[in-house]
Amino acid sequence: MYIFLDESGDLGFDFENTKTNRYFVITLLVCDDKSAADQFKIAVRRTLKNKLNNKKNKSRIIQELKGIGTTLTIKKYFYSQLPQNGWQLYSITLDKYRASFHHRSKAGKKQLYNRLAHTLLEKVNFPEELSVVHLVVDRCKNRKEIEEFNKQLIGQLEGFLPLYARLVINHSLSHENPGLQAVDLFCWGIYRRENFLETDWFSQYQEKVAYDSRFSVLRRDE
Repeated sequence: MYIFLDESGDLGFDFENTKTNRYFVITLLVCDDKSAADQFKIAVRRTLKNKLNNKKNKSRIIQELKGIGTTLTIKKYFYSQLPQNGWQLYSITLDKYRASFHHRSKAGKKQLYNRLAHTLLEKVNFPEELSVVHLVVDRCKNRKEIEEFNKQLIGQLEGFLPLYARLVINHSLSHENPGLQAVDLFCWGIYRRENFLETDWFSQYQEKVAYDSRFSVLRRDE
């Protein structure tokens, strides 16, 4: 199984800043096997080639698909290239207004992010015959943060994985990993739905969302 994890938004809590949005979203793209993951790779590369880098003498080559800045028409084309079966989406949305003050500190934000990822991964259906789970995460953490993230997830998920299944975590750059680019597109759609009530893109793939939930960390003064 191949799982790609991405987030949209940020864990900023300065709500007086108009650029700070209420909801933060983490999304998983779960591919049942390597074949499904490979088909996402083909879809991303085909979309880049046919829709974004198809003009002659183009001075700038676009290296990755991003949720922001990609038109709905191109997103629809990308989606039309995907397999009908063999993959699902799981998503969790944090209501930052309900976050505890502890989780608003620098250390608290790291704990909160890891908790969200762990909670979401628990919802994935892992077949009993599964031998390896490849979890791919965008490389946005330093070495110490990566070690903490990996250690925490591996320790917490041992009880949810099949007995002989191994969890392998890779931190990759998004422009080098088509799976991360794909999940970025989907995560962005859910983020826009939550924060701006935009559903044009989300409605295209809504049927593939196996889990979609709000997550609140109650404030200590409530």
